[in-house]
Amino acid sequence: MKQYHLGIEATLEIIGGKWKALIICLLMSGVKRTSELQRGIPCISQKVLIQQLRELEQDGIVQRYVYQQMPPKVEYRLTEYGVTANQIVEVMCSWGRENIHIRQQRGEQIVLLEDQEQKNGEPGRSVVKPQDR
Repeated sequence: MKQYHLGIEATLEIIGGKWKALIICLLMSGVKRTSELQRGIPCISQKVLIQQLRELEQDGIVQRYVYQQMPPKVEYRLTEYGVTANQIVEVMCSWGRENIHIRQQRGEQIVLLEDQEQKNGEPGRSVVKPQDR
């Protein structure tokens, strides 16, 4: 029998790690192909992306649909259960934006690309590259 000391342990087991919350965030806007997800998270390797997607699929968060065609086409979407993670991801995004704002006020040279894209009239993404952190 698996035991947890705190509920957050169960949450982190599913969406913890460096990339899973970002993958969930990108899939909130709809169905995506592997290449679209990789463009949304520029620092992730294809191998790690596929591994993370498989884990999310095993946990019932992501559904994979493979088209029977050549070349192969695979799409990913959130399951109904996966959509419930939106509440967690939105809180994380809000906290992250506030954290960046506080760090900027302290004089740290940090930029949130989402803000830059919205100023330029481009759709926003909550993706901050590791080198920008």
